[in-house]
Amino acid sequence: MRWLGKGSSNVEDRRGGGGLAIGGGLGVILVILGLFFGKDFTSLVSQLPVGDATQTEAKTGTPSDEEGKFVSGVLESTEMVWEKEFSNMGREYEKPRLVLFTNMVQSACGNASSAVGPFYCPGDHKVYIDLSFYNELKERFGAAGDFAQAYVIAHEVGHHVQNLLGISEKLDRVRGRVSEKEYNRLSVKLELQADFLAGVWANKARNLKEFELEPGDIEEALNAASAVGDDKLQQQAGGEVVPDAFTHGTSAQRMYWFKKGYETGDINQGDTFSSSEL
Repeated sequence: MRWLGKGSSNVEDRRGGGGLAIGGGLGVILVILGLFFGKDFTSLVSQLPVGDATQTEAKTGTPSDEEGKFVSGVLESTEMVWEKEFSNMGREYEKPRLVLFTNMVQSACGNASSAVGPFYCPGDHKVYIDLSFYNELKERFGAAGDFAQAYVIAHEVGHHVQNLLGISEKLDRVRGRVSEKEYNRLSVKLELQADFLAGVWANKARNLKEFELEPGDIEEALNAASAVGDDKLQQQAGGEVVPDAFTHGTSAQRMYWFKKGYETGDINQGDTFSSSEL
């Protein structure tokens, strides 16, 4: 993909901060969990003891380096798409902030290390990402390509859209009131809807004059969605596949819902909670 716009200024660049100490096997476990692209891991990280780290003062605005320019361009494209979609619904879209960090970060959801992967914090309406995650995505999971990287951001922005629409709040309200198995099932539906919304973004973004979709782009996104399915991650972790423990959906489900969002471009087609496809 190519983005010909100026890039979003809604970026907080906190890169260059200090390290984070998480002892023993917990760090390894969090690396695996973090690659699920979820928002729930910050609550786990905030409860862990962490080492001293320097919190770099944020530089707000469009980054000047190539990696920063790319993600700010992706963010700008999501802003343009969702502003129009919300306008069509008679609503105003609140743009999220994208926070770039190194090793660890402080958020309204607690302290988080880069081990948790990209995440969205509903408490401050910000998407957080350590760009080293893209190397992990490429080298460990074979999901390379700029559009695979864009999908990651679009998925997290999808969680922001869910938050603005009150969908995330409904899931939060049942936490502790239902069994772990049932909560995981609902969590899967929330994550798959975020994949669907990422697909809707891809559909709408291709019509923006600043956006150029290149051959193989959609395949890159589908490959990334497949790479981080619960079943595949459990297999790579050396364990058996336990469907009741799924929180984000199988590779096939994640690919299905992204593709459905891309093919329909219709936000009304993404009711994963009542879908028979799950």
